[in-house]
Amino acid sequence: METADDAGVFRLTPEIALIQTVDFFTPVVNDPYTFGQIAAANAISDVFAMGGRPLTALNIVCYPSATVPKEVLKDILAGGLDKIHEAGALLVGGHSVDDTELKYGLAVTGVVHPDRVLTNAGARPGDLLILTKPVGTGVIATAMKGRLADPEAEAAAVAVMTALNRLPKECLAPGVIHGLTDITGFGLLGHALELAVASGVELTLAARQVPLLPRAYDYAAMGLVPAGSFANRNFCARSLTVDPGVDPVLLDLLADAQTNGGLLLAAAPEAADALLAALRREGFPQAALIGEVSGAGPGRIILRP
Repeated sequence: METADDAGVFRLTPEIALIQTVDFFTPVVNDPYTFGQIAAANAISDVFAMGGRPLTALNIVCYPSATVPKEVLKDILAGGLDKIHEAGALLVGGHSVDDTELKYGLAVTGVVHPDRVLTNAGARPGDLLILTKPVGTGVIATAMKGRLADPEAEAAAVAVMTALNRLPKECLAPGVIHGLTDITGFGLLGHALELAVASGVELTLAARQVPLLPRAYDYAAMGLVPAGSFANRNFCARSLTVDPGVDPVLLDLLADAQTNGGLLLAAAPEAADALLAALRREGFPQAALIGEVSGAGPGRIILRP
């Protein structure tokens, strides 16, 4: 709890530890099947962010039965089930309540070797920072709600939000990744700061090297920035030094709240090129080097252009 890590880990034996996590939220897209996929992938992501393998999942459903047809719920659950199976896990039950607002997600259990748990507290000075997915899902979701998002932008955002954060085996070799977290509601800056504080380090990020979703910059420049992004900037303000040359629109995007965003890896510098190649080959085509762990410290971020 002290390091705001992504999931809980409980050692069962010298060889096996359980990973447990839960997440659910209201719809972020109109299509119910796609929403089910996104919510499931988002919940499962926290197991991957600890270096683990998901085993089982439980559905969590809040359903307004008087106003939403059962076919909608059926499609949401079908999307979730397909994503659970894609992750190599099993659905073993769940719970539903009648609610005024539709919500869906999962409680997920995974496993990991106790000596191979990856946390947000392991980053070391000299590590290079790799982000596996582009940012901008919050801005594009805001554009979608306002019916301003074009089909290309919407499709790209959905592809990112439904993509599992399963790391290739090259990334899970001992000593390759020192620190790991996934980018969700606190945005890239918020989760990077959690990693910096937990690890006792200073991070230097290059704003222009952060990959963006198509049209995300345009929509942010139009002011389609969700309220959560401003809360994220305020959360980081005391521990964030911004170079005067940083584009303010990019600053908004780096604070943009993500739904099933990418993983942020603090990797051994000698392994970074191989990791990037493996990630781009295994389902993360926009994986990018976005900065470095520039020193020890109480937990700060320096943002360069």
